Amino acid sequence: MLPHGQHLGMSNALDENRLRYLFEAARYGAVRAAADALGVNPSVVSRQIALLERELDAALLDRHSRGVRPTEAGELLIAHYRRHTVDRDDTLARLRELQGLHRGHIDLVLGEGFVADLMGGALGEFWRKHPRLTISLELAGTSEVIRAIADDRCHIGLVYHPPQDPRIRSCAAIRQPICLIARPDHPLAKLRRPIKLREIASHTLGIMHAGYGTRQLLAMAETSEKIGLSPKLTTTSISILRDFVRSDLGVTLLPAFSVAADLEDGSLVALTVDNALLASAEAHIITRLGRELPNAASQLLRFLIGRMKAFQAGRR
Repeated sequence: MLPHGQHLGMSNALDENRLRYLFEAARYGAVRAAADALGVNPSVVSRQIALLERELDAALLDRHSRGVRPTEAGELLIAHYRRHTVDRDDTLARLRELQGLHRGHIDLVLGEGFVADLMGGALGEFWRKHPRLTISLELAGTSEVIRAIADDRCHIGLVYHPPQDPRIRSCAAIRQPICLIARPDHPLAKLRRPIKLREIASHTLGIMHAGYGTRQLLAMAETSEKIGLSPKLTTTSISILRDFVRSDLGVTLLPAFSVAADLEDGSLVALTVDNALLASAEAHIITRLGRELPNAASQLLRFLIGRMKAFQAGRR
């Protein structure tokens, strides 16, 4: 029988620094990329993970030609590290609040289409109410927004047409149909009626990359109508699509809010697309299911939900 406290070679305490190296190696899928992110030599990362494996008498990473991926034991430790760091950061945030500092930091992740609305008044209004709170903004596609929230890298996500995920809670949603975005002088804009997907297929088209909710929903609409769109341009940038359309190179399919400034100044128009799937699309505010947000993030979450509900009420 093993002495008490030495089951399977495990030490009584897990080294947080070594767990961090393991976490980053798994996150980036490569030891060198993790080392670059941490600002250390790759040999340091490899050595610390090897020491952790020796302490626990368990393989934590599978090494292969394209990098590394965590084993089942590695996944268990990574989940533990993630919970530990989130609990630590949230506890420290609440302690600062109890001490009366009224400070806090919020990590927000969102699709590019939300930026204009957020910067066009929402953040200014929020900071007038909470001037000592700070925010970091990370732009990402739909899949990466979900991952950042599920992995607790960010507190709140703004995402368009998110897939079902048991780790994610949708705190509020609002219908934001995908529209055909075109110049006012484009032939389709002159029809003055809902546009069919088959009609769009005969025009030069630019669309978002497959990792984005707009593209995923569009693929479903294509399947439902048994047609295939052949985009001339595929990109990860809404700004590029805006310039593509404004330069009279073609049309695109996006929710109207993502090009609100162009619609307001009349340089672009948003046309209804005659498709039930595209008409039912929604923008969501999400958090990780079961996570209790620190006060600063809770303040922003309530604020964003309030703005979304007010906007929805104003449209009725």
